[in-house]
Amino acid sequence: MASTQGVNVLRYSALVAGLFYGVFHQSSLNSQTKRTEIEHEYARKERLIEQAKAEWKKKTTPQEPKTQTSGLITDPEDPKFDLEAFLQAKAAESQ
Repeated sequence: MASTQGVNVLRYSALVAGLFYGVFHQSSLNSQTKRTEIEHEYARKERLIEQAKAEWKKKTTPQEPKTQTSGLITDPEDPKFDLEAFLQAKAAESQ
């Protein structure tokens, strides 16, 4: 009879140890998954910030005036635009 009690104690001890190990292992897997998700979200936000910075830089940097190879400014919105020089260049192109 004493040996059956010892076997039962051993069985239930193994069962309880297995349950504790399972809970601990599941907890570590969940925390690892959460940590990975947080890292992915952080990397996504970093990419978005870098894209926003690049777009802002592109938007705020002054653009080069539109010029041809001769140095003629063809953009009428440019303060250095010379209508007479532009018309002479167009007349020369058409001839």
